[in-house]
Amino acid sequence: MTTKTKILVASAAALVVLVAAALVAGPRLYASWAEGRAGDAPTNTIDGPVPDEAAEYTGTLTVSDGSVAGYRVDEVLQGEDVTVRGSTDQVTGEASVTDGTLTDVTIEVDVASIETDSEQRDAYFRSTALETDQFPTATFTLTEPAELEAGNDTVVLTGTFEIHGVTQPAEVTAHVAADGDIVQVAGEIPLIFADYGVAAPNLGFVSVEDEGSIEFALVLAAE
Repeated sequence: MTTKTKILVASAAALVVLVAAALVAGPRLYASWAEGRAGDAPTNTIDGPVPDEAAEYTGTLTVSDGSVAGYRVDEVLQGEDVTVRGSTDQVTGEASVTDGTLTDVTIEVDVASIETDSEQRDAYFRSTALETDQFPTATFTLTEPAELEAGNDTVVLTGTFEIHGVTQPAEVTAHVAADGDIVQVAGEIPLIFADYGVAAPNLGFVSVEDEGSIEFALVLAAE
């Protein structure tokens, strides 16, 4: 075997080793990167419990700039767990308040505008999983009064959540804070895809778990 042939054989062997290593380590590296990209759930930017004036407020609060909503799901990419978070600031709605008690709340999210770190994933979720051409929005509607208690930083929101054309009961213990004319509410709604007629994507090399959550952080301003 000539020296040139030996070099070519050695180079080919090295290339095979590198490719094999990439196939093994690639999903793990991507999982680590994606996990870091997912980030934490959105939270309130106001600190502290509900003040006395908010607990006595009567009026209408409207969803304002700074509000976000989206979803968090776990994927399995070739055996590696990956957490994915999508979000949008296209959130609208309002809440009626009487003596510090939420009496009528409707929040609507433009599902078609939710984005993750992957355009291909977003296109699949919109067209195939959530069918946003037919069901472009998701809506939470309060069905039981919820009191904003002075000195408390949580509120239980009982209502219904509608997505993909299906409405299910929903209850969430949300974090609440207030400052002046601004009330912030943040939390998550656990969901099982099948309950809403959504098939969890499974493309062979990557699959999505059957459960996920809807995350939100709302900024509500007094009119």
